[in-house]
Amino acid sequence: MRNRKAINTNNEDITNILPEECISYILSLTSPADVCRSKLVSPVFRSAADSDTIWGKFLPSDYYDIISNASSSSSSKLLTSSMSKTQLYFHLCKNPIIIDNGTMSFGLDKATGKKCYMLGARRLSISWANTPRYWRWKRVPESRFSEVAELKEVWWLDVKGTIETKILSPNTPYVAYLVYKFSSSRYGFEKKPVDLHVELGESDAGRTFRIFLDPSANIPQFSREREDGWMEVKLGEFFNEHGDDGKATCSLREVDNYTPKKGLIIEGIDIRPKDSR
Repeated sequence: MRNRKAINTNNEDITNILPEECISYILSLTSPADVCRSKLVSPVFRSAADSDTIWGKFLPSDYYDIISNASSSSSSKLLTSSMSKTQLYFHLCKNPIIIDNGTMSFGLDKATGKKCYMLGARRLSISWANTPRYWRWKRVPESRFSEVAELKEVWWLDVKGTIETKILSPNTPYVAYLVYKFSSSRYGFEKKPVDLHVELGESDAGRTFRIFLDPSANIPQFSREREDGWMEVKLGEFFNEHGDDGKATCSLREVDNYTPKKGLIIEGIDIRPKDSR
């Protein structure tokens, strides 16, 4: 009993042995999700988990260059000068920034720190998009982009988006989603399924899914509502190993010339790490 007491007396809390800087360094070798969970351990861990040492390592190495490409120079300066790295990390998780002249958005996946991009409708290749008879460009308050594309009527629907894999996080499985909604007046999408497809570079032919975007009650629903009020449907997925596969191409097609289609509103294509959200 005497020996056991001696052992217990010498048992010290790790937070009394290691300085907070060491705890922060150790936490930086884990993941953002683990760091957030560590805050529940003790006040010392909570303080260490808020260190810029940690969250600076979770930010992408090229984050400054990406932010510098923000559409508004004032917002870029605000993000880089007035926020700590901890604040910047969580800001990018909740508030994607608009880059590339307003055609893309960039953010981070909260659990992993991996890069997330959305290709806005203006960045997509949409057949007949600049023909007013078939498509209309308009601003809607619920979109992060200045314009979305609304389908007035087409028989041939062909939408493609491409992204360079070198700008994505390496060693990461990605999923691409079409982000859309329908106007109050719509037709065609309940009658004919659309083909959804993602392919990586020239070596991966990818896989095609055929679904109804506006299914009737007896047909499975593959779309889901997002937190921002839009709908999303999975186009496909791919694995970005080293970022040297060239481009990932995501597409939506329905080219039956006998079925007119109307009322689809496209915000963009969201490309984010698998299992995020």
